[in-house]
Amino acid sequence: MQNQTLVTEFLLLGLSQNPKVQKIVFVVFLFIYIATVGGNMIIVVTIICSRALLGSPMYFFLACLSFLDACISSVITPKVTVDLLYEKRTISFEGCMAQVFAVHFFTGVEVIVLISMAYDRYVAICKPLYYSSIMNRRLCGILMGMAWTGGFLHSTIQIVFILCLPFCGPNVIDHFLCDLFPLLKLACTDTYIFVILVFANSGSFCIIIFSLLLISYGVILFSLRTHSTEGRRKALSTCGSHITVVVLFFVPCIIIYARPTSAFFSEKNMFLFATILTPLLNPMIYTFRNKEMKNAIRKIWKKLILDYGIS
Repeated sequence: MQNQTLVTEFLLLGLSQNPKVQKIVFVVFLFIYIATVGGNMIIVVTIICSRALLGSPMYFFLACLSFLDACISSVITPKVTVDLLYEKRTISFEGCMAQVFAVHFFTGVEVIVLISMAYDRYVAICKPLYYSSIMNRRLCGILMGMAWTGGFLHSTIQIVFILCLPFCGPNVIDHFLCDLFPLLKLACTDTYIFVILVFANSGSFCIIIFSLLLISYGVILFSLRTHSTEGRRKALSTCGSHITVVVLFFVPCIIIYARPTSAFFSEKNMFLFATILTPLLNPMIYTFRNKEMKNAIRKIWKKLILDYGIS
């Protein structure tokens, strides 16, 4: 444990060393962060304020997903954005560990929320007569409890891996954030066993869950052949949005974690897409083609504006 205290901070190389590029990226990231948090919180507030939407399990899970996306973005984007203003970008050892824990905690919760959303769509389309009795408030509460517990266990395992490693020399991370593989490269010990543990806890987990989700949506889409044309259109629109979000979430996860620790030329780009761009895209995907959601947003926010203006 004494060796671990020799490194008190890490130096992040970031995305670019070019000052002009950094200024442009700073403006872009600031806009992305505001749009991400704003877009996701609009969805959360709209669903909470709409009794019709909040009473639907699908929109309950969507509100949870949007909240998690806002949290993930808040863990990563502000630090990355502020670092673009400085020539030397550092993060304390404790701050680095907290970032690793928070990222894996919120993403771990989001995995189970996506599974819950897939199950909700399966029941709604394949067992419509039993939907209200199966997808009741109690089950939704249990699924969310499992999501937060599962995310906590997943992130705890990851942080235990890292805290068991000695960091006694190099402290330069060729990245814009702290994560497992960049930190494994700096450890003053053989990390072969840790690489296997990371793959088992993150890489293989992503592959298995992604495969199961694709199979479940395949079953759902196959069952649509017995539905009416209007029913198929509505179900395809909803499932299409879900499948798009699942692909955007899991493909970068698989590319990042289901591989050796050897240099990966586009590792930063994958992290950039997964942690900064995907939370921005999710609210767009769920609202652009969802008339019910768009109508609710107009109604709720119009009412809020009028009430605020009158008061």
